[in-house]
Amino acid sequence: MAREPREGRGGREREADDIIDKLVTINRVAKVVKGGRRFAFAALVVVGDQKGRVGYGAGKAREVPEAIRKATERAKRSMIRVPMKEGRTLHHDVYGHFGAGKVVLRSATAGTGIIAGGPMRAVFESLGIGDVVAKSLGSRNPHNMVKATFAALERCSSPRSVASRRGKKVSDILGRREPVAGQEGEEAHA
Repeated sequence: MAREPREGRGGREREADDIIDKLVTINRVAKVVKGGRRFAFAALVVVGDQKGRVGYGAGKAREVPEAIRKATERAKRSMIRVPMKEGRTLHHDVYGHFGAGKVVLRSATAGTGIIAGGPMRAVFESLGIGDVVAKSLGSRNPHNMVKATFAALERCSSPRSVASRRGKKVSDILGRREPVAGQEGEEAHA
């Protein structure tokens, strides 16, 4: 009697075809055995739907395509949602670190483009962010840079989520106050 696949954590989800993947780095690694060295390949892949969801994964295998396939599967399972402002940039500046890798991500005006180094650029392109300024400090290791970037992106929040957490209105969070009648003239003369 065959069992039906369970829903939830153990079940397989159907991925949409609009997910893109970017190979960040591939590295040849060696295991020393009695007869010499056994070579394998380690891959780091970033996937995203260019609409606010992104994930990363690492895979290792004896052949390059198999390592990339494993990394892509892990990346699809680890996707996170990142709130974006106007669908093109971050809501606020944010800092993230992992190990010795530190990154600073700053929101940018329209037309700025992606100003970021190697591994971070792959994350932003997969995420769908078009305007961002990013700086990596400390470790230049691609794994640490990607993980630090994800640590920063997980800290991003939208004004709507902050307002709901604090029990306030979005306009209170953004600082947009409506002038009260009678105060407009006083501020103009002061």
